[in-house]
Amino acid sequence: MLKKISVRQLTVGMYLKAFCGSWLDHPFLRNSFVISDPKDIGRILASSIQEVWIDAARGLDIPPDEPAISEAKAEEQVDAELFAASQAARSTAPAPMRQEIARASKICAQAKQAVTSMFREARMGRTVDAGGARRLVEEISDSVTRNPCALISIARLKTADDYTYLHSVAVCALMIALGRQLGLGGDMNHKLGIAGLLHDLGKAMIPKDILNKPGKLTDEEFRVMKTHPEEGYKLLRENGGVDEIICDVVLHHHEKIDGSGYPREFKDNEISLYAKMGAVCDVYDAITSNRPYKAGWDPAESLRKMAEWTKNHFDPTAFQAFVKSMGIYPIGSLVRLNSGRLGVIVDQSPKSLLTPRVRVFFSTRGNARIRPELVDLSMPGCAEKIVSREDPALWNFPGLDELWLLPAEG
Repeated sequence: MLKKISVRQLTVGMYLKAFCGSWLDHPFLRNSFVISDPKDIGRILASSIQEVWIDAARGLDIPPDEPAISEAKAEEQVDAELFAASQAARSTAPAPMRQEIARASKICAQAKQAVTSMFREARMGRTVDAGGARRLVEEISDSVTRNPCALISIARLKTADDYTYLHSVAVCALMIALGRQLGLGGDMNHKLGIAGLLHDLGKAMIPKDILNKPGKLTDEEFRVMKTHPEEGYKLLRENGGVDEIICDVVLHHHEKIDGSGYPREFKDNEISLYAKMGAVCDVYDAITSNRPYKAGWDPAESLRKMAEWTKNHFDPTAFQAFVKSMGIYPIGSLVRLNSGRLGVIVDQSPKSLLTPRVRVFFSTRGNARIRPELVDLSMPGCAEKIVSREDPALWNFPGLDELWLLPAEG
């Protein structure tokens, strides 16, 4: 018997069938599991979730003298109720960068907790619920639909400690954006989002002293690190029922078209389009993020370097589509205008990849900071244009990320 109860009625030993509310209201990747740890109840009580469904046939029931809020005889009834509620709460209407940033920040914060929990369970030998990623991927996909740049840009601002978990969230969003650019369908994009979220699952099996090492790995440590695609593949295979496309991306996202990748050293035509997409998204987020051993590269400079690697590493079709999805000058890139002013890209233009919105803040002619000003290069009559990318490391500007996070009017 399925029963909807108050979260205050939860006890260890109950089988939690589903949460009543948005995925963003709780920090669990899974929706269904036996409550075995009192800390999990504490996390639920600390969230905004007020009601849950339990399955009394698969776990403890509430005491006979305690009433349930409602009951259902079939799982289909519960699924229909939850689906209707989730669809009613979803929004995919286009949103400006300044508006979507707030929602994207919340998604990233909750997603980090969910992915952290997933990795922890994998380390403990528990079954990984790949299906539980569905609602998370829906939230990420909706954010990318509302504004393709917001969540991807927010996820790039991870710390070295957050890297492993938020990297999975970022690659999920990047895969969805790239799939949309390539014209892939909604169901396929959903699979690609899950593949991006799970692509590094095998790192849960890598010793933490190697995974979080602040310096360069030794040859032996790198050999261990290179086992993570196969470890992730094994974890998904042990679960059963995971789509082949997802498993393929997990196993082959480190392959290179010249055959120098791993684990199988596959060459161009031996690698699926989906794994090639995973390779592009994985590398872009890796090189633009702060790592334990290096600072992240500027987004535009990262695309330039990746273009140089395309001959040996990336599939040209996948990479070119990726550039179109990100913009030639991604959010956060430092550029120089023909006026001699420097600015940070804050938003893309639907008109052209060459005319984004830029927040200028520095005059190279006066060699001094100036009052920040938003310049829309796509506006008719705008005489400004980008003449070059700039390396932030050479200028040593503090707080560049704060500039593109400012309200768009500022």
